[in-house]
Amino acid sequence: MDLSSVLQPLIQALWYLIPLAILGGIIQSPHFKGWVGESLVNLSARLFLDKNTYHLIRNVTLPTEDGTTQIDHVIVSPYGVFVVDTRDMKGGLYGSAEQPNWLQRRRRYVKRFENPLFQSREHLKTLWTLLGLNAEQVHSLVVFLGKGGFGLRCRGMLCGGEGIWVGLRLTASRCFLYSKLER
Repeated sequence: MDLSSVLQPLIQALWYLIPLAILGGIIQSPHFKGWVGESLVNLSARLFLDKNTYHLIRNVTLPTEDGTTQIDHVIVSPYGVFVVDTRDMKGGLYGSAEQPNWLQRRRRYVKRFENPLFQSREHLKTLWTLLGLNAEQVHSLVVFLGKGGFGLRCRGMLCGGEGIWVGLRLTASRCFLYSKLER
């Protein structure tokens, strides 16, 4: 029996599954999910924030003592400078502002990850140093996209994807003059 005569009709009938499998692998990759999450934040910032008041800067790389640090989004406004860190996580998220590690739970799957507020604090310190700002002028937001739920709250520094613009608008006291912002 010739094997090619059996495989050829099978390959002709199922050829489309190979590109679908490759596409499925790309879509499930953490790099792609991170890109999609950051793109959603960028798009929603353009749609929901006043362009004359809020200025979005994406993918900012800043020098630090240890090398460099990368910030997903920096939003500059008269109300302050907002450092926005985007995370895409599913399942229950457990931790507090003081704990160095948090837990992510999805059914039987449990994973430890670095407290995103610690990383965000490092971003804030870098901006304070480089721009000569004080703590009242720089604010941190960590945005969780996906189907993650919080087991513990951390004093309003965390929000789901839809809550980011509420967090920005709640900071209603101006801390910059327009002349300083233009620099």
